[in-house]
Amino acid sequence: MIRVLLVDDHTMVRKGLRMLLEGYPELEIVGESQDGYEAVDMTGRLKPDVVVMDLSMPSGLDGFAACREIRRRHPSVKTVILTMHDEEIFVRQSVQVEADGYILKNSHGELLHQAIVEVVQGKRFYKTSVSDDTVRRWMHADEERQPSPLTTRQKQIVRLTVLGYANKEIAEQLSISVKTVENHKTNIMQKLELDTKHELIQYAIKNNYLELAL
Repeated sequence: MIRVLLVDDHTMVRKGLRMLLEGYPELEIVGESQDGYEAVDMTGRLKPDVVVMDLSMPSGLDGFAACREIRRRHPSVKTVILTMHDEEIFVRQSVQVEADGYILKNSHGELLHQAIVEVVQGKRFYKTSVSDDTVRRWMHADEERQPSPLTTRQKQIVRLTVLGYANKEIAEQLSISVKTVENHKTNIMQKLELDTKHELIQYAIKNNYLELAL
């Protein structure tokens, strides 16, 4: 039996995934979690073989950070990211946190089953619009991180901005005012000599800012 933990902040999604995967006799759903912190805790208690992980979750620990922490604490546990995000930035960051699989929520159910089975066999399973060659190149890349002029707080703000959080949400996450967030953003763009959000995203990817814990 392959023991599976389901992680998604939407109850209906989790229940749907459970019903789908319970149709495969070799899979056992050992638990469900609604946020990243709980997922890390349940991984330690339930000892799943595979964690199926959403990316966008509340409580300050998103799917990237949860995957990284699970990898650190339980290196034998496999992680499969199941998300609506098909953009290159999300796929690349999943490679950087060493997620074993990545598939989209609009995929056929059989694809999720295949991903679970193959990652348990020690394979990587990425099915996105990003080419297989590109994903393999990222997996084998040994990029050097460039020294950053940003403070720890500014790096956190860059990370949350790239992940799509609005200024008010960033302020709530970091327990600071919206005005402070706005001032930091202005200073960040000036320090990095950047003009657009796209340039900021590329800088964040290159310097692995999405791996930062809050």
